[in-house]
Amino acid sequence: MANFPVVNMENLNGSERGVTMEKINDACENWGFFELVNHGIPHELLDKVEKMTKDHYKKCMEQRFKEMVAAKALEGVKAEVTDIDWESTFFLRHRPTSNISEIPDLEEEYRELMKDFASKLEKLAEELLDLLCENLGLEKGYLKKAFNGSKGPNFGTKVSNYPPCPTPDLIKGLRAHTDAGGIILLFQDDKVSGLQLLKDGEWIDVPPMRHSIVINLGDQIEVITNGKYKSVMHRVIAQTDGTRMSLASFYNPGNDAVIYPAPTLLEKEPTEKEQSYPKFVFDDYMKLYAGLKFQAKEPRFEAMKAVEANVGLGPVATV
Repeated sequence: MANFPVVNMENLNGSERGVTMEKINDACENWGFFELVNHGIPHELLDKVEKMTKDHYKKCMEQRFKEMVAAKALEGVKAEVTDIDWESTFFLRHRPTSNISEIPDLEEEYRELMKDFASKLEKLAEELLDLLCENLGLEKGYLKKAFNGSKGPNFGTKVSNYPPCPTPDLIKGLRAHTDAGGIILLFQDDKVSGLQLLKDGEWIDVPPMRHSIVINLGDQIEVITNGKYKSVMHRVIAQTDGTRMSLASFYNPGNDAVIYPAPTLLEKEPTEKEQSYPKFVFDDYMKLYAGLKFQAKEPRFEAMKAVEANVGLGPVATV
């Protein structure tokens, strides 16, 4: 099995740019995931985010999680549990409007820190989308415009902790799924592992690396690229020792953005493969996804094809 792709973003600025861009392209085509180092987000900021996230879990979330486990009698299960995940989470919405001030129990310093963290991640997400455009032969800014809708993109962070689990063979930290949205930027624990992706029928560990940002592609990128780049099934395996921290930030289309394969890419396709993906309003896809998250993505695409006739072109990029 080939090594998990690690991309050094500093190499985009010199003689190794071509090789680095090819590495990103290969990762998007064959992995759906890659790991970024030297991404421009200060290590001191990442260290502070990690410390304050772990402190908040200990102070405000850990006891609630234990009470949930007790209430649902998950401690001594004897058979596989398929309808719940062994995780403690909350969600910070950044765009189009922020909910950070509304989340209870957050210290003011943590709120401000997460705003700063989110702004840097958003900038990195848009930089990555333009790198994908360059590799795909799309005009700069195409993917960002395609995501915009009338109010800009949706952008938010799922803050998760995966506590030690006594029966990791029976309960997943997070069940296998593809992500519904656009591009996902993950800052994860560098000591406690657990994230895996499905490649060529095998579950592969996503290696924890200090100060790295893991990137994965969501279903919308697969649709816009007409399948050239693919979203990939992934899961979190619960561990018996250690609590794993995970901050996954989702840069997604706006609710009313109309998503469909980029015309420039369709022109390059052989006739029989012209447009194999549907056109739909992103919010309609999310409503469908809510009930089918832990199932295969292909039936979701087929279901959206069924309503495609009712979708008009929205405020999307043209080439």
